[in-house]
Amino acid sequence: MTENHAANCEISVAEEKELVTTRVISSSHSLVYEAWTKPEHLAQWWGPNGFTNTFLEFDLRPGGIWEFVMHGPDGVDYPNKNEFVEIGLERIVLRYLYDPHFQLTATFEALGGTTKLTMRQLFEDEAIFNAIKEIASLHTKENLDRLEAHLQKMSI
Repeated sequence: MTENHAANCEISVAEEKELVTTRVISSSHSLVYEAWTKPEHLAQWWGPNGFTNTFLEFDLRPGGIWEFVMHGPDGVDYPNKNEFVEIGLERIVLRYLYDPHFQLTATFEALGGTTKLTMRQLFEDEAIFNAIKEIASLHTKENLDRLEAHLQKMSI
């Protein structure tokens, strides 16, 4: 992570089972939202460093399913399935349907030419949250780094 990313990224535990990550991204709200809602963009940046994605289903509507396989750099495939709970220009909420169960709420706040992105991951099980919160924090940082790199490509 570059120093610029570190200065604009804050990760904290808001509740006993919630990880909150906030980052100011140097891209417009509309571009950030497009990167989150268009599968051809989302597949390029979603996940930690070294991962690629194959999307099986992407139905962007409340009750719609987002199912995909993350391919790890070690050759292991990780199936993922989410249900969209809420879709709006300022907020996307999805529920992760595999273990560990959690709800992800992403909010997008336009700040002139930049966007404040806040991701809240609320886990169902406190013990699981405590066991994975450090790695989840690292992977969230990597995920947002990948988002910013993809946004730079989208801007060209």
